[in-house]
Amino acid sequence: MELLTFEPVPGSGASVQAYLHTPVWEMSVRRERYPAVVVCPGGAYAFVSQREAEPVALPFFARGYNVFVLTYTCGEQARDFAPLIQLSETVRRIRETPQWRVDPEHIAVCGFSAGGHLAGSLGVLWNDPEFLRHYGDRSGKNRPDAMLLCYPVLLANAYTHEESIRNVSGDVPGGERYRYFALDEHVSASTCPTFLWHTAEDGGVPVENTLLFALALQKARVPFEAHVFPTGGHGLSTCTAETCGTADPYNGRWLGLAMDWLDRQFGFTL
Repeated sequence: MELLTFEPVPGSGASVQAYLHTPVWEMSVRRERYPAVVVCPGGAYAFVSQREAEPVALPFFARGYNVFVLTYTCGEQARDFAPLIQLSETVRRIRETPQWRVDPEHIAVCGFSAGGHLAGSLGVLWNDPEFLRHYGDRSGKNRPDAMLLCYPVLLANAYTHEESIRNVSGDVPGGERYRYFALDEHVSASTCPTFLWHTAEDGGVPVENTLLFALALQKARVPFEAHVFPTGGHGLSTCTAETCGTADPYNGRWLGLAMDWLDRQFGFTL
C-alpha cells in the first residue's frame, strides 16, 4: 500500500488521504490500473466524522479499489460551493493523474449523511450552470461514474436534516439558496448510477431522503439500487462495534451489497 496526502484546492484547508495499490512483481494478477472510491464522511457540514473515514476506506481497499478520503471544509467555510468544488477537484485530479494508477472511467463517490449530500451533489450538479459559474467548466472531468449514498441528506423540505442544508447553503429554510440544495429536484438523465441505503428508523435523517431520491432516479431512468433496513439509527458507518458502539451485522450487510453493486457497475474483479 502507498499512502499519500494532497490538497484538492490549495489553500482551502481541505485535504485528501489516498490509499493506493502498488505494483508487485511476484503477483501476476496485480493490476496496472484500479477503480477508485472517493469517501466523503458525514458531520452535518459542521465537522468531518472520523468514524466514516478510514474504517470505510480500508474495506474498499481490501476489495481492490484505490481509495481517497476527502476532509472538506465545514461551518461557514462550507458556503459558496466550497466542499463541492473540493470534491470536484478531487475527482478531476484522480482522473488526470496516471501515476496514481486509477482507471479514469471507473471513479465512484461514497458519502455518509451530509457527506452523502456532498457526494450526491457531485452526482447531480457536476454540470449544473449555477455550480459551474463558481467552479468553471472542466469538460465533465469532475463527473463521477457511480455514487454510493449512505443514510444521505438529499432533500430540502420537511424531511431534510435542517442543520446540514443550513450549513452548506448559508440560508434559512424556504430560502432560494436553501431550496437549491434539494438534490432530488436536480436529478436528470446525466446523473450517475446510484446505490442507496438507509434505515426506516433513522431519527436524524428521515428515510424519505432515500425513498424520494430513488423515485426521482426512477423517473429519470437512472440505474439505481436501494436498500431500506427496518431497524437502526443514524450514523451507523460500517456497523461494527468500533464505528457505531454496538456491532450490527444485519445492517452491516450494506457494505457487501454496495461492493457487489459497484463491482457489477464497473465490471471489476480482482
